[in-house]
Amino acid sequence: MNPWLVALLVNSILAVPASTSRVKVLTPQGILHSWALGVLILGALGWAGYAIIFVYFVVGTAATRIGFAQKQARGIAEKRGGARGPANVWGSAATAAVTALGQLIVPHPLWLMAYVASLATKLADTTSSEIGKTYGRTTYLITTFRPVPPGTEGAVSLEGTLAGMAAAIALSSLGASVGLIPWGALPWAVLAAFLATTVESLLGATIQSQGYLSNEGVNVLNTALGAVLGAGFLWLWG
Repeated sequence: MNPWLVALLVNSILAVPASTSRVKVLTPQGILHSWALGVLILGALGWAGYAIIFVYFVVGTAATRIGFAQKQARGIAEKRGGARGPANVWGSAATAAVTALGQLIVPHPLWLMAYVASLATKLADTTSSEIGKTYGRTTYLITTFRPVPPGTEGAVSLEGTLAGMAAAIALSSLGASVGLIPWGALPWAVLAAFLATTVESLLGATIQSQGYLSNEGVNVLNTALGAVLGAGFLWLWG
């Protein structure tokens, strides 16, 4: 069967439970945009690429739901009960979509490295933020290292940072397991995620907190930097 027809069928089937589930992880518009993203990824990168973004979505959603009632009571939970809309979808995965298109048009291992690194970066960011809000004993503003309340833009915690790195290692390892990147590139993907997530915290503490850039805009820059760093490291390493 044509891979694009398979992509259409698979994502249409998955859209049904997403629309009927009691726990809304996507808005109706978010479901539509996620469907389009899923079709592109599965059609362009096959099951290996699809496994990466699927696991990213599942783990990222789970991290958001951890301690959600507690975060909601403190006013630091995601909006709309954690349901993601189109801006969230593309803020997180626009870079992944671009790398998938690049691989479709001009196949090259660097596109695949950039794809894995971009999603490892975003998963590290999401996990570190959500775990830090729930379990972080002390959160520090990355620009001054002064203690700040959890949920402050640009705040980091030891617990959140460790959780984010664990998530980046896990997703990058999956990328190597399914053959998108060589195992030798694993440290570079994780390093790219760590550096890009650190820059994201710096942007959050500065231009985002001052209103110059939205959270989704910071996410696009974050994942783009992770992709560029990952591909650059692989190019130098290779």
